[in-house]
Amino acid sequence: MRITLVMSLALQDYRADARLSACTVLALVAVIAPLLVLFGLKFGLVGSLTERLERDPAVREVIPMGGGRFSAAFVDALTKRPDVAFALPRTRQIAATADLSVPAQGQVVNVEMIPTAIGDPLLGTASPPAGVDQILLSQTAAEKLGTQAGDWLDAAFTRQVSGVTQVQRTRLQVSAVLPLEAFGRDALFASMALLEAVEDYRDGRAVDAFGWPGDAPAVDEQRVFPAFRLYARTLDDVEPLRRYFADQHLLVSTQAQTIAQVQSLSRNLTLVFWIITALAVLGAVAAVIAGALAAVERKRRELSVLRLLGFSTGALLLFVILQALYSGVLATVISFVLYALAERGLNQLFVQVPGEYASHLLLRHYCVAVLAVLGASACAAALGGWRVARIDASEGLRDV
Repeated sequence: MRITLVMSLALQDYRADARLSACTVLALVAVIAPLLVLFGLKFGLVGSLTERLERDPAVREVIPMGGGRFSAAFVDALTKRPDVAFALPRTRQIAATADLSVPAQGQVVNVEMIPTAIGDPLLGTASPPAGVDQILLSQTAAEKLGTQAGDWLDAAFTRQVSGVTQVQRTRLQVSAVLPLEAFGRDALFASMALLEAVEDYRDGRAVDAFGWPGDAPAVDEQRVFPAFRLYARTLDDVEPLRRYFADQHLLVSTQAQTIAQVQSLSRNLTLVFWIITALAVLGAVAAVIAGALAAVERKRRELSVLRLLGFSTGALLLFVILQALYSGVLATVISFVLYALAERGLNQLFVQVPGEYASHLLLRHYCVAVLAVLGASACAAALGGWRVARIDASEGLRDV
């Protein structure tokens, strides 16, 4: 009951001093609103850059440089690493090409053949080929051929044997067309079995699965791959993978430098934000403490009368703290409205890509801001209102 009475008295006194209360609120708004805009810019810009990198599988790709000799067991061991999202052997690039054409049409498109399987980041929501005669086409190749998912294509594979050009053909069905952002060159994505069959044929070996003639493969021959496709699980895993391959004396190409630049930008902006925040908060706290001290001195007669009526030191201190909280709540609401307007304007002015933000805050950021403002206001008011303990009831008696 006493607390309710203190809250009511504090609110009525706060409304009676409307001009001074408004000055306190505006002083807090001058601190809170710019901090919200600054953090919104930091979170929005860095968040958009990070999301853009995470959405692009090429940023997480680790590409072996030069000709290597990798066994299937080596690549399989890579797939079991916790920092690897996808790994698959690759056949020789010179052997991984095909001439595609639509039956009854003269258009022929030479494409590179890329092995794929379940979990390939480039496929997105598309399913990998279900069989050796199933492929996925890049958008550029599909446009040149004028084909779409479900169509059948003629695939031609050539080789030179003793100076004589030989050609074998097979039919392949397009199971899906990948979007342009997934792969920007003319390519088909097929199962590893098809690429191994094409490589064997071009090496002069027979391929029984397709009925292609050639030399019989050597008994117990272990296939060796010159490269592999590998994607790190997260952006933070790219650099550790690069160091791992460096320790194995394997040269790889990564986007580690690009990732490091974004992460460095995030750290630097965070440092700048906290420096500015610390200075602004110190100023705001000092202002609230000074305001509380001034309020106690200005209302010393009224507070002494409350002391005379039986209010304890804690109740008088609560009186001062509640008025600081009223200012904090009003300042927070006004700051949120101002930030919302600023956020909308900044995003309309600078954002060109849908789904990205120049300035953006999440619900948890607003909750943290409310708790921080109210906590700082209460603590500052408590520090500034300690003088109420010196107010004696006799001061109220002299004014009766």
